[in-house]
Amino acid sequence: MAALDLDPTVLLELAQTRMPFGRYKGLYLMHLPEPYLVWFAREGFPEGKLGRQLALALELKTNGLERLIAPLVPPREPA
Repeated sequence: MAALDLDPTVLLELAQTRMPFGRYKGLYLMHLPEPYLVWFAREGFPEGKLGRQLALALELKTNGLERLIAPLVPPREPA
């Protein structure tokens, strides 16, 4: 990711987007475990918007900035 995009609409969309596939299908992107995001970074993020959102989620998590987006993220659903 070249630069951290702080556009409020990008952050709002990230906060409200769910993982569309895989082991964590249905989980909000900001609720994904950091090791899963690190795996994507190593193996390659998906193309397009989802890949950019996953990269931004990792950037926020690894830099301790989750609190900036936390009020926008729906609460975790009980397992």
